[in-house]
Amino acid sequence: MYGLIDCNNFYASCERVFNPLLNGKPIVVLSNNDGCVIARSTEAKVLGIPMGEPAYKLKALIETNQVYVFSSNYVLYGDMSHRVMNTIAEFAPEMEVYSIDEAFILLDGFEIIDLKVYGQKMVRTVTRNTGIPVSLGIAPTKTLAKVANKFAKKYKNYKGVCIIDTDEKREKALKLTDIGDVWGIGRRYAKTLRYHSINTAWDFTQRTKSWVRHTMGVVGERTWLELCGTSCLEMETPSDKKSICTSRSFGERLTEFAPISEAVSNFAAGCAEKLRKQHSYGCVLTVFIHTNPFATNQAQYYNQTVMQLPVPTNDTTELIDYALRGLRTIFAEGYRYKKAGVIVSEIVPERPLQGDLFDTRNREKFSKVMCVMDSLNASYGRQKVKIAAQGFDRKWKLKNEKLSPCFSTNLSDVLQVNAKE
Repeated sequence: MYGLIDCNNFYASCERVFNPLLNGKPIVVLSNNDGCVIARSTEAKVLGIPMGEPAYKLKALIETNQVYVFSSNYVLYGDMSHRVMNTIAEFAPEMEVYSIDEAFILLDGFEIIDLKVYGQKMVRTVTRNTGIPVSLGIAPTKTLAKVANKFAKKYKNYKGVCIIDTDEKREKALKLTDIGDVWGIGRRYAKTLRYHSINTAWDFTQRTKSWVRHTMGVVGERTWLELCGTSCLEMETPSDKKSICTSRSFGERLTEFAPISEAVSNFAAGCAEKLRKQHSYGCVLTVFIHTNPFATNQAQYYNQTVMQLPVPTNDTTELIDYALRGLRTIFAEGYRYKKAGVIVSEIVPERPLQGDLFDTRNREKFSKVMCVMDSLNASYGRQKVKIAAQGFDRKWKLKNEKLSPCFSTNLSDVLQVNAKE
């Protein structure tokens, strides 16, 4: 049996953990640069606020209904996610973190206990330890566990846990599940299936295996088998990234080289840090910049450069050096730049390292410097020690006018409670 634990309205719930006055109030969280709605509380959904809607279009609705608006606080959300996953790991020997707010668990060997009781205990414990409400779906396959999770979240009588463990329950659940809500069936396939009068997940399972294979290929066949109760998707273990991209949209349009170079330096440093965390090196570095393609009344420009590094590296100073070299070759005057980014690809393990006969860089020395820098930043806070090229002005930083404090990761933001006798 598989379980899928999903945090309810995760971003909104994170904001409520440290501000209980938000309980029961409509909340929306905005994307980078406070652009579009990327998360909504249940109360905000009831008001009809759509996902992905630009914030400026909702100004009247937000003011009329006293909707609380927050900039996306990924530091807070990431830390709360880590706490949720650590609690879940105490209940299951094998877990696959699927996203920031979802995790699959393998429940093989738990047949001798009451899964309903065990699941409800898990849900209560996660909520008690973290303040984040969660729902749990349990079923013989991952796809069915996804279906079960939707019902656990939708119906309060389930008390946070829905189990599909019989054919009768599976049939009932699939008949109530729209084909477009099935995990693994995207918008294009949903449109095709509806054309063939397949409107629910149950309708889909009533087609033959050969028809599904012919219409949707092997991926569709796997989804069909999973919905029929045959497990095809195994638990996945985390694997090292094959490429790493760090990019941001600027909080304001930039026209000068200096602030863009500062941003690119920070992006390269971010890539280097991620490489060191997974004990790997990058062989190819790409730098790109572009203007706002939606500003049709302005001059448009996009360019990128790809550099083959002479020796694979995860050294921040070296990657920044190459990134700035690349930026100089593609930067053009007279444009209002919206975004830049750095991509590291062709990633290889730290050992064995293919060196270069003519390499003069003291790599052992710089490796020790990086270790010390990572250690200091881990102890005293992110970017307490950094390269001078990363700068301090951060004119390029994201627009986040409604950012909540980092309650759980920044000592200056920790809540203070004054108790009087």
